[in-house]
Amino acid sequence: MSDTQRAFLSHLFDCAVAAADPLKALQGRLPAKPKGRTVVIGAGKGAAQLAQAFEALWDGPFSGVVVTRYGYAAPCKVIKVMEAAHPVPDAAGLEAAQALKVAVSDLGPDDLVIALICGGGSSLLPDPPTGLGLDDLQALNQALLASGAPISVMNDIRKCFSGINGGRLAELASPARVCSLIVSDVPGDAAGEVASGPTVAGRPMPSDVAAMINARGIALPESLIAHLQAQDDSPLPPPDARNETQIIASAAISLEAAAQAARAKGVNAWVLSDRIEGEAEDVALVHAALARQVADSGFPHPAPVVLLSGGETTVTLRHKGRGGRNSAFQLSLALALEGVDGIHALAADTDGIDGSEDNAGAFVDGTTADRMRAAGADPQTHLQHNDSYTAFAATNDLLVTGPTGTNVNDFRAILIGDLP
Repeated sequence: MSDTQRAFLSHLFDCAVAAADPLKALQGRLPAKPKGRTVVIGAGKGAAQLAQAFEALWDGPFSGVVVTRYGYAAPCKVIKVMEAAHPVPDAAGLEAAQALKVAVSDLGPDDLVIALICGGGSSLLPDPPTGLGLDDLQALNQALLASGAPISVMNDIRKCFSGINGGRLAELASPARVCSLIVSDVPGDAAGEVASGPTVAGRPMPSDVAAMINARGIALPESLIAHLQAQDDSPLPPPDARNETQIIASAAISLEAAAQAARAKGVNAWVLSDRIEGEAEDVALVHAALARQVADSGFPHPAPVVLLSGGETTVTLRHKGRGGRNSAFQLSLALALEGVDGIHALAADTDGIDGSEDNAGAFVDGTTADRMRAAGADPQTHLQHNDSYTAFAATNDLLVTGPTGTNVNDFRAILIGDLP
């Protein structure tokens, strides 16, 4: 891949991330000032940047606390920024969860809670119900991450093992009004699924969660199973009609920004979907088939064209290698495109971190698999061992951006043909 092609794909990624910039996303979305107090809470990988943007925009008194992943903090003048572990919770997350609960306690009907919510909040706010502990929630997250289940299923399951998720934090804030401003990282932008919906009313019945666990064969500790079995399908409390929820940034918005950036450079853009789910390896094969069809026949779009897609793929863990879902997608794509000329691709996580590594994603073209073998890394073996990071490190094809301050999940761009 030439420097020009790599720069083009990186530019599209940068435009997608910029479209979800916290300051831009919050402008014009803040509620009117209340008669009483304003309390800001937040959770997620971009929560600190959202808090920073809020401070720049809000004209009035406020207090608040947000929690983000280690290394993702941003300086705030008033709002307290806490850090905790992701994707498996730790004791710092317990402390942060309690801090948010305290922040929304003892509020009145004239008070306002502004919730700044984005992806990653599920593991950053561990709040085990009575009878469970942090070790139980750690085991839960490890089992879910290894299961290959879609994010909607994982978050519905998490809601049954939390004193915060599934709208419970908003219930604690009552009778104050809650305005949730959400950066969506879930396919379809279901507000209650982002960070497992701490301030969005709605959660599944325990019997439905049990069915999800059984259907996917997710092995949970006996303590979690016993907790689930002890719950009944009681009716949920009605949501507060005064509460408000807004999606302020999403994959759809970011993909359209990338498409416009491509067209500005004379390259047609085809947005496949903003809500693609499935096993990363399999999704890559579908993308490869579409790209090869366009390259061979010019149907349905003649080259040069870039295929764009978003959503959240999953990886079923078979071994303890290094790499996230975007790197796994790319390694599968590299094998499917081996020897094919004129196709170049980037897949990356818009938060800047693919899984738990230091890269956002990776670059691929028709020579990638062969270059890996020349560098002593067999791509098929690394794919089978969930070790995509190591394979791309061998060929210097990793994209490393650092934390971006936002999170609208996967970004994929496949360039077909020569740049103008």
